[in-house]
Parts: sequence; C-alpha cells; structure tokens
Amino acid sequence: MNQLEKFKLDTININNKRFYITPQGDTYPSVTTVLGTIKSEGLEKWKARVGEFEAQKIKQKAVKRGSEFHYICEDYLDKRPNYLRNRMPTTKALFNSIKPILDNSISNVLVQEYVLWSDYLKTAGRVDLVAYYDKKLSIIDFKSASKPKKPEWVHSYFMQEAAYAVMFEERTKVSIPQLVTIIAVENDNPQVFIESRDDWIHKFIHVRDTFDDVFFPNKNS
Repeated sequence: MNQLEKFKLDTININNKRFYITPQGDTYPSVTTVLGTIKSEGLEKWKARVGEFEAQKIKQKAVKRGSEFHYICEDYLDKRPNYLRNRMPTTKALFNSIKPILDNSISNVLVQEYVLWSDYLKTAGRVDLVAYYDKKLSIIDFKSASKPKKPEWVHSYFMQEAAYAVMFEERTKVSIPQLVTIIAVENDNPQVFIESRDDWIHKFIHVRDTFDDVFFPNKNS
C-alpha cells in the first residue's frame, strides 16, 4: 500500500469539548465528544457513591495513565529503542502485559495517531492504530483499566472504532471491517475484544444524529 497522506486539523474547544476544523472550514465534534453525551447509569451511580471530588481525582489519574500507556505503545510500534525510558512503573507493567499481543498479532502498521474526519458522519478524531491484527486489516484501539471490563460496559469503544473505520475509508478508499480493542488491566491479564464495524456504525450514527440536540439544547430556540 502506498504511503498515506497525513492530515493536520486545527482544533477548538466549545464548552470544554474538542472540535476539529476541516480543510473545507467545517467544524466537527471529535468522536469522543460525541460519545461523551451517552449517559451511563453505572457511572452516575459510581459518582454518587464516591463523590464528585473523588470521581474527578480518579478520572484525572486514569487519563494520565492512559496517555502515557498510549505513548509507550506508539513508541514501541515505531521501534524506538527507549520506549520505556522515564515511564511510571504502573504504565510499564500495563505495557508489558500486552507486549506479547503486539509481538504475536500485530503486523504491517499503516498509520498511528492518524487524524481523520468524515463529511458523512460530520465528526473527526485521531485513530490509535491502523494495522493488521491476525492478518486482517483492523482499526486497533489501546485502552487501560484498573479492573477487567465486561463487553456491555465498553460499547462506546466499539462505536468509536467503527466511526474511525468509516472515516478512514472516506479519506483513503480503504475498507476496514475489523475492530480490535486491546485493554491493559492493572494487576490482571489483558483483554482483547474483536468486533465488526457493521455491527456498530449504525449505533454511532444514532448518537451523532442526536448530538446537536444534547450538546446545543438551545440552538434553535
């Protein structure tokens, strides 16, 4: 496959949420901003139980852990020799737990941290990885967690990846039907969920169709 063109989009924040500006001047919400409008009953109960302050503290810790974990994965797949230098022990352990998966299942990396947008979906974002997973071209997303996840808890992950697959095809004309979520779990075995784009894209479209009403409730008033 030929070298893929790299895109760079400017971003702006609206109500503390990320939006991208396309080369045509359209302003599209990020995929995570769109999916952030989904209400989780379990999450709301957890916040009520631990309190808003503690919930924010835990969230910030998880964001920091997740960012560093992503950087390690990216550096390793880019074959940078010092990919673990100056990293926290926790994130080193998370990465080492999934390293055999990367070594044994991932090949032929096309792009990492690749900026995408879709005029059809009217959204944009940055995909973690497009590569072959067990010899099938896939959208691959890296996640970290303090505890194992049940599949029904991570439907938003699958919708996110399905959106990336559609955006990638729109930009490159390359179809990617397989979605792979690799979750590194603290003090536990990693999890891998393999899904089909076509099982999840219509669910993302439904959330995107209702996004403006949720995020801009007074837009037409």
